[in-house]
Amino acid sequence: MGGVSSCCGPRRKNSYEPLLLENEREAVADLLQYLENRSTTNFFTGSPLAALTTLSFSDNVDLQRSAALAFAEITEKEVREVGRDTLDPVLYLLTSHDHEVQRAASAALGNLAVNAENKLLIVSLGGLEPLIRQMLSSNVEVQCNAVGCVTNLATHDENKTQIAKSGALIPLTRLARSKDMRVQRNATGALLNMTHSDENRQQLVAAGAIPVLVSLLNSPDTDVQYYCTTALSNIAVDASNRKKLAQTEPKLVQSLVQLMDSQSLKVQCQAALALRNLASDEKYQLEIVKFDGLKPLLRLLHSSYLPLILSAAACVRNVSIHPANESPIIDSGFLQPLIELLSFDENEEVQCHAISTLRNLAASSERNKGAIVEAGAVERIKELVLTVPLAVQSEMTACVAVLALSDDLKPQLLEMGICEVLIPLTNSSSVEVQGNSAAALGNLSSKAAEDYAPFNAVWNKPDGGLHAYLVRFLSSADITFQHIAVWTIVQLLEAEDEQLTNNIRSSPILISSIRQLAASPPPSRAGNRRDPNDASQGSDDDFEDDGLTDQEGEGEIATLARRILDLTEDAGHGQEDGSRFTDRGDDERGQQTQAGSVGSEHAALRASVHRALSGH
Repeated sequence: MGGVSSCCGPRRKNSYEPLLLENEREAVADLLQYLENRSTTNFFTGSPLAALTTLSFSDNVDLQRSAALAFAEITEKEVREVGRDTLDPVLYLLTSHDHEVQRAASAALGNLAVNAENKLLIVSLGGLEPLIRQMLSSNVEVQCNAVGCVTNLATHDENKTQIAKSGALIPLTRLARSKDMRVQRNATGALLNMTHSDENRQQLVAAGAIPVLVSLLNSPDTDVQYYCTTALSNIAVDASNRKKLAQTEPKLVQSLVQLMDSQSLKVQCQAALALRNLASDEKYQLEIVKFDGLKPLLRLLHSSYLPLILSAAACVRNVSIHPANESPIIDSGFLQPLIELLSFDENEEVQCHAISTLRNLAASSERNKGAIVEAGAVERIKELVLTVPLAVQSEMTACVAVLALSDDLKPQLLEMGICEVLIPLTNSSSVEVQGNSAAALGNLSSKAAEDYAPFNAVWNKPDGGLHAYLVRFLSSADITFQHIAVWTIVQLLEAEDEQLTNNIRSSPILISSIRQLAASPPPSRAGNRRDPNDASQGSDDDFEDDGLTDQEGEGEIATLARRILDLTEDAGHGQEDGSRFTDRGDDERGQQTQAGSVGSEHAALRASVHRALSGH
C-alpha cells in the first residue's frame, strides 16, 4: 500500500531540567549542531546517531521527546536501510508512557518501514508488541501513527503471518471504525494488506473484519472505500468466505453496484473486480443482474481506461455463466461492445473475457446463438482468429464450436467461409486450439444442409484442406482426436453428397487409416452405457460427459470406423474378421438396433469432445 496518514505534530521547544548528566549535555549540544547542518549530516551512523541514542535512553522525558521528534523529522526527509543500532533507540522510545514520545517514535518507525529490509528487521526485533500497545492507546494521534506503521510493515509478505499471530487483527478491525478519518484510513489499509494470502484472510474473517469492511463501503472517504472494496474482493476469492458473505451480508451486492458509479476510477474498478470474484457463485451471478449491475458494467466496458475495461469484462464473463443471465445480458446491449473488444489487441485478457462471454451467452438458447451471429461475431472471429494469441484462438474456436451446434445456423456459418480459418487451426501448436477447431468442423458437418458444397470446396485447401486435417487426426496418438475425425467422416458420408463421398472413398490414406481403426475389437455392450432412447440423458447433439474410459473410447472409434467402411461400400475386410457392425440383412429390428447404436456412438464422441473443451 502507499503512504499512510501521519499524525506527528511539529517539534516543540523543550525546557530541560537544570541537572543533566554530562553525556546528556554533550549529546544535546551535538544534536543541536547536527540539526543546524542537517542537509549534510548522516544521522544514521557515527556521532549523530550516538547523540540521538543517548537522548533516547535517557530517563529525562524531555530528552526522549527531543530524540523522538528528531528521528521523526529526519526519517520524514530521508529513508534508507538501517541497522539495529538505529532501530533499537526508536523501539525503546515506543515503550515510553509519554504520548508525545510515542507519537513521534511511531511516526519515525513508520517512515523507516517504507524500506523493505527495514520492515523485516523491525518485526524481527520485536517491534509489533509495542505497536499493538499503542494501537490500544486512548490518544488518537498515537493510534494513527501506530496503525500507519503496521500498515507499512504488512506490505511485506514475510511479515503478514507474524502480524496475524501477534494479535494485531482485532485492534486493527476495531480501529477501522474510528471516528478519526486518518486512523480509519490507516486501519483499513492495514486490513487490505493482510488479505493477500488464504491463511491471513481466514484469520481476518475470524477477527470479525467482514461486517466492518462491508459497512465502510458507504464511507464518504474515497480511500476508505477503495481499501474496503479491494479487501472484500480479495476475501471473496475463497469459496468459504463467499458462503459466509452470502449468509451475513445481504446488501453487499447493492453496495458494490453503487460503487461502480463512484467518482473515483480506482473504486469503480475494484467494485467490478469484487463483483467478479463474488460471481464465481451462482447466487451472486443472479444477484448482480437482479440489483441492476448490468447497466454500470456496460458503461465500464465503453471506458477508455484499461483497468476499468478489464475488470468489467471479467465480471460480465462470470455473470454470463448462469443460463438465466444469457438473455438479460444480450437484451441489455452487450453484444456489440463485446464484439468490438475482440479486436482489443493491446490486452489479451480483455479479448479472452469478451469471447468467453459470447460463448457463454450462446450456450443454452437458439435465439441467443442467432443474435450473436446476426450481431457480426462470426465475421469478426473469422477476421481475427488466425492472428490473435493462442489463448484467444482457443476461446474463439470454442465459441464457433458452440454456435455450430445450431442446425439453423450451420448453412449460414458455412456460407461465411468459417471452414477456411478452422482448417489451418487444426494444425495449431496448441492442442486446445486443434481440438476446438476440429469440434467446430465436426458440429458443422452434422446435418449441415442439403448442400455440402462448402465442404467440397475446402477438401484440399487451405493448408491441405479437410482431407489433410482428417488424415492427421486419424493417425493421432490422442484417441479424442481420432474420435472427432471418425465421427466427422460419418456425418459427411451420411449426408449422401456424391462428390464428398467420392472424395473420401478415393483417398487411399484415409481408407487405410479407417481400416486400421476398424480392426480393433468391438466395445463391450455392458457397463454404464448411455441409453439412446432415454431422453432424460440429453440429445445426441449435446456434449455430455458419460465417463468413458480410454478402452471404451477406443471401442467407440472402432465401431464408427466400421460404419465408415459400410458407408463407403468397402466393408469386406471388416466382415472377414468377424468385427463388422451388425449386418443389416432384412431384419427390421436389426436396423433399429444399428441406428440406436450409432446414435449412442455419436453421443459418446460428444462426451469425449466435451472433456477436451472443458479442460480449459
